[in-house]
Amino acid sequence: MNFSRQALLGMGMIIGGSVMLYAMVQQIGDSDQPEPMSAMVDKLSSEQESPQPLTTDIETEKRILAQKQKERAARVAEQEKRAKEFLTEQEVAEAEALAKARAESQQYVDNSAPATDETSSTESTKDVTTDLTVQPRTESQSATDTTKSSEAEKQKAVQEQQEAQRQAAIKEQAAAKKLAESKKQAEAEKLAEAKKQAEAQAAAERKREAAEAAKKEPPKSPSEYQIKKGDGLIKLARQYNMPVEVLAQANNLSPSAALQLGQSITIPSSKQVQRLEREAAAAEQAREKKRQQEEALAKKSADAKREAQQKLSEARKEVKETDAKGSFGVQVALANDQAKADELAKKFRAAGYQVKTSATSRGVRVVVGPERGKVAALALKDKINSDPKVNTTSAWVLYWR
Repeated sequence: MNFSRQALLGMGMIIGGSVMLYAMVQQIGDSDQPEPMSAMVDKLSSEQESPQPLTTDIETEKRILAQKQKERAARVAEQEKRAKEFLTEQEVAEAEALAKARAESQQYVDNSAPATDETSSTESTKDVTTDLTVQPRTESQSATDTTKSSEAEKQKAVQEQQEAQRQAAIKEQAAAKKLAESKKQAEAEKLAEAKKQAEAQAAAERKREAAEAAKKEPPKSPSEYQIKKGDGLIKLARQYNMPVEVLAQANNLSPSAALQLGQSITIPSSKQVQRLEREAAAAEQAREKKRQQEEALAKKSADAKREAQQKLSEARKEVKETDAKGSFGVQVALANDQAKADELAKKFRAAGYQVKTSATSRGVRVVVGPERGKVAALALKDKINSDPKVNTTSAWVLYWR
C-alpha cells in the first residue's frame, strides 16, 4: 500500500514536471517568433516609389521598366532569404529547448531515486520487524525472507521508475515534435502566402506599367492636334513619348518655337518618329565628322604656317651680303582696279603682313614684302600660301628693285 502511494506520488511529480517543461518550451517558441511575413509584405507594399521623371524617348522608358523589374526581384529574394533564416533559427531553438527539457527530466529522476530507495528500505524494515514480532521464525529463515523481499521490491520499484521515465521522455519528444511540425507548417503557409501575394502584386505592377508605356507610345498613324491652353512642344513631346526635335521637325518648327492657341500641328506616327530619329542621328554624325575634319584641317594649316614661319626666320638669318643684290617681294594678287587692290591689301595687313600696291599695264599689283634675298622671299611665299587667314595659294616671288 505504501509502495503504491509512493509510485502514484512519483508519477504525479513526473507528469507535473512534463507539463511545466512543455509550457517553458512553448513560451520560448513564442518569444522567438519573428515578425510575420504578412506584416513584412504589407510594409513593403506600403512603400511608395518615388515618381520618375518623364522620358523623351522609348528607349529611356524601357530602361526604367527593366530597373523596376530588377528591384522587385531583389525584394522577393530578400523576403525568401529572411524566411529561410527564420526557419533555421526556429529549428535551432527547438533543438535547444528539447535538450534542456531532457536534461531537467534526467536531473529530476536522479534526485528522486535515492529518496525512493531509502523509503523502500524503511518500509521493508518495518515489515520485517512486524513479521518477526507476529510469527516467530528462525533467524536464518527470517534473514533470507527479508533479503528476498527487499530485493524484489527494489527491483520492481526500479523497473516502474524506468518505465515511467521512458514514457515521460516519449511524451516529451512527441509533444516537441508535434509543436515543431505545427510551427514549420504555419511558417511554410505564411511564406507561401507572402510569396503568392508578392508575385500577384508584381504581375499587377508589370501590367500597369505596360499599359502606361503603351498609352505613351506615338500613334500608329499621323494625327492632327489642336493647341489648347498650356500646350507646348516640350509638353506634347512628353505626352506622346517622342523627342522635341522630332515633333518640331515634323511640323517645320524650331524646338523652342511658341505655339498659338487653336493652332493645328501634326503628331507623327511611330514609323515617322523612327525615321526622323534616324535622320537626326545621321545629320548629327555628319556634323560631327565635318567638325572633326575642320579641326584636322585647322591643325594642319597651323602646323604648316608655323613651319613656314620658322623657315622664313631661318632664311632671314642666313641671308649673305652676296645674296643681297636687290630686294624681292611676293605678289599675292593682281587686281582690276585700285579699290579692289586696297581691299586685298587691307586683308593682308590685318593678317600681319607688310603690303604695297603698284599699278601696271595689266592691273594693280598687291605685293607683300620686301625681303632681302630670294631665299627669304621664297620662305615668305610658302608662309603666305599656308596661312588660312588670307586664303591664297597663288603667291609668287618677283624682283622688287
